[in-house]
Amino acid sequence: MAISPGKRKVVTVLSIDGGGVRGIIPATILGYLESKLQQLDGPDARLADYFDIIAGTSTGGLVTTMLTSPNKDNRPLYAAKDITNFYLEHSPKIFPLRSCKSFVSSSGILIRTMMGPKYDGKYLRSLINGLLGDLTLKETLTNVIIPTFDIKLLQPVIFSTNDAKLNDLKNARLADICISTSAAPTFLPAHYFETKDAEGKTRSFNLIDGGVAANNPTMMAISQNLKEILMQNTKVNDMNPMEYGKRTLVLSLGTGSAKHEEKYSATRASKWGLFSWLYDKGANPLFDVYNDASSDMVDFHVSTLFQALDRKNNVYLRIQDDNLTGDASTVDVATSENLQSLVEIGKELLKKPVSRVNLDTGRFEASKDEGTNEEALAYFAQLLVGEKKLKKSE
Repeated sequence: MAISPGKRKVVTVLSIDGGGVRGIIPATILGYLESKLQQLDGPDARLADYFDIIAGTSTGGLVTTMLTSPNKDNRPLYAAKDITNFYLEHSPKIFPLRSCKSFVSSSGILIRTMMGPKYDGKYLRSLINGLLGDLTLKETLTNVIIPTFDIKLLQPVIFSTNDAKLNDLKNARLADICISTSAAPTFLPAHYFETKDAEGKTRSFNLIDGGVAANNPTMMAISQNLKEILMQNTKVNDMNPMEYGKRTLVLSLGTGSAKHEEKYSATRASKWGLFSWLYDKGANPLFDVYNDASSDMVDFHVSTLFQALDRKNNVYLRIQDDNLTGDASTVDVATSENLQSLVEIGKELLKKPVSRVNLDTGRFEASKDEGTNEEALAYFAQLLVGEKKLKKSE
């Protein structure tokens, strides 16, 4: 990154993809980033203190909420370093293991998938309701953006802290938002809830996984921020849209994706009917396809946007591993072995070189002279601390 801290105020954005248990990967990376912030700015430093916007989809929405929801002392419920342990403890109960070794058990899973969600979601709902209670969206410690999809209206519903402050009917309980954005089709049940304003008007929501709209919510966060700038409803009110590429810091964290040649091929898929698209050797090809396609397309667009707006400064950092294999590439294999493997993948990703998406091949390729992801995050932490001090002084 070539941007200099402490010159003019910039907008700081953190975006976290969806991906089920693979949320452990960005959680590991965020733990490292927060530790660097603490080294620079004291042990009480939390990510919500440094990012103007934190966006998350599905499992990323849950992480976003954990980082930004206030506790009784009006500080974040979770430090970033504790989120990985949250996944290790609760994932096996959210996605209970069922043996798939025999034809009978595999057929049983297929039948259940055809008849209803693979998991009943009861533990997840109980866990999130217990964690968040009646906290609402407008109470978050920084502006959050969490996408969902309304299955009745067939359109995305984007939950934003700023919108919630202006419209009570968008000020939903954070628990309802998290349950909704995590309701991946065929895996977890859709979620219904209502909101009410001071005049007694109500709005109903029939929601499923935000990944249907934007598994990678980076572009959504950028669009929301540009809207705020145009409306002059932002802390950085001296910025015009054409300066956006120079006065924005974006950290986008993926949850990993399967190695391109690992899972599927045209030869196999050419023989598939509906059942096979929904269930193939323990995986859900259709779910994998729309999630990965959504994430990659956003990365293409954001990379192109920042290259066009500012070629000199690398203000967009995307950290993603596109070489996952086996259980690590799934969203719901919650064995202790796989969960620990995901922790190690996150740690190894920190040591890998900064990579940029090749717009022709879609693959991530090491970028020259940018060091490792670990080094880039350490520098990112310096920029964030500088920005916090600058905004505090004005």
